[in-house]
Amino acid sequence: MNRGCAPLRDDTTTVPKDPVTTLSEVSDAWLVGRARELNAVGQHSDPAGQRSTIREADNLLAEAQRRGEPRIVAQLLRHCASMRLATPGLVDSADPLLDELLLHSRRHGLDVLQADARALRGRRALLGGSEDTALTEIAYGLAMLDEELVPDRTLGRRSWERLLATALIDIGLVLTQLGVYEMADEVMARAHQRIRESGGPHEIAVHMINRCRMLLGWGLRLERIGQDEEAAARFATASAIAVAVEGPWRESLFPRVSDRPAAEQMPVLGAAHALAQPHAEHIERLEILRDLDRAIHPREKIIVAIALSRCLTRANRGDRAVQVLSETRAELDSDTSEPTLRISLAREYAHLTELDSADVHEALREYALELETELWTMRQARLSTLVTRLEHSRLSHKHDAITRQALQDPLTGLSNRRALDDRLEALLNEPDADPLTVALVDLDGFKGVNDRCSHAEGDDVLRIVALTLRDTLRTDDFVARYGGDEFVVLLPGATLGAAEAALQRAVEAVDRLPAEHIHGVTLSIGVVAMRPQESAAQVLARADAAMYQAKRGGGNRVAALAGGAIPPPNHPSEDHSVWIPPDAL
Repeated sequence: MNRGCAPLRDDTTTVPKDPVTTLSEVSDAWLVGRARELNAVGQHSDPAGQRSTIREADNLLAEAQRRGEPRIVAQLLRHCASMRLATPGLVDSADPLLDELLLHSRRHGLDVLQADARALRGRRALLGGSEDTALTEIAYGLAMLDEELVPDRTLGRRSWERLLATALIDIGLVLTQLGVYEMADEVMARAHQRIRESGGPHEIAVHMINRCRMLLGWGLRLERIGQDEEAAARFATASAIAVAVEGPWRESLFPRVSDRPAAEQMPVLGAAHALAQPHAEHIERLEILRDLDRAIHPREKIIVAIALSRCLTRANRGDRAVQVLSETRAELDSDTSEPTLRISLAREYAHLTELDSADVHEALREYALELETELWTMRQARLSTLVTRLEHSRLSHKHDAITRQALQDPLTGLSNRRALDDRLEALLNEPDADPLTVALVDLDGFKGVNDRCSHAEGDDVLRIVALTLRDTLRTDDFVARYGGDEFVVLLPGATLGAAEAALQRAVEAVDRLPAEHIHGVTLSIGVVAMRPQESAAQVLARADAAMYQAKRGGGNRVAALAGGAIPPPNHPSEDHSVWIPPDAL
């Protein structure tokens, strides 16, 4: 099974028919496809169904983590976190997954998934009532996606485009929740371009539904400042989208009744038609949508309640309209995830329960208009704050990228010699780093790859080995390319015995890689424990000597050198010259 460089294309995600088939026998793409399906089903199921899909997704994540392919792990982390954010009572359990997703994607240079992690953290912040934190997270995420992004060749362009579209949609959803509709519209337009090129029916349906939701929220907000014509235009566009989504909806992953239109099964779509043309004919449909198990999200509850109340009012059923709004307000009393829509709900309720006195009515109307104007000014200030933070995040991200380039080996993505020198020097001055072990890694038989195949094949081998080393060792361990086919590993807090065991696992992991990718290359590793008052050059020289001890033993092994003087190198003549410590150059 590939773990190195073969593209992770879109395999079939059909569930294996053989009842004895286990997760260990399915492809990486199947794991991702199944998680994607569970996410779609779970977010539109009753609470029991949601928890069931989460349990299955957790099993998929565990299998992905066992295999260790970084891109697959990141996508599974994203699905598991997203499903929890949509499940009442499980939101807090998304926090460690979001933290892990951010750390994992940053560690492996998965910029699109890192931006998506920021978007999901923004959604989580809103669920906790922290709008300021959500603004900061979204600014970070947008800054990462504003650069010229290079598609991930390992994933394949289509899968990468889908991930980018998903990240943009997640950012757009948070911007919608914050009421920053203009920027949400721009972000969703970018998502549309990606989906048009690479999306399937499900991605198209998801995007259209989210855009419909955004337009309805925007229209309700425009009404509050008296821009009724602009609001009506947003409602009309949303209704047109609700019609157009019927085709992709029928081929999507959403649970559905095949002989009924999407507008009778997705609350936001039914509400779009009703808000565009409030009429009694929509009442029965909206009453049914209010009671659907899948109408569990606060945004859907609010939008449907407002649409239903307007249709009831048109049908001269004002008492029922007030009852619908009152019930929805009570149900969402403690929810903080939709601050802008909550105000629209309160406005609708106040509008229907105003006193009969014309003077009082006019006074309240003027007061409400003044209040809404002030809120609009605050919204503009929020938008300005977001733009400022976005610009700061862009500059910060650009600075970080330049810094990374200066400290990163361009071929393998690992830290380079300069970064190694800085890190080793820092660890020498950190009390918490004691004990500190240092390893020098050399590839057995690498020269033959360049001779027999090509330098391009040799570069691929170096990339695969680098990825395997990084994934096999601890997060705190530092892996750098030292030059040529040599790597250095710093293991802070690890005893010599513990480091030897960890590095042996790395040797075995490389040895298990498919021959067509690694061309028979193995690892010889020398590891030593840092001694008091020892310089960086001295400890690296001892690690080098230990590495040659591993080579003299036949390679494909770890040699630990404890204390004592540096033994004579007795270097094999295969493809190595005498190593000279850096301070002697």
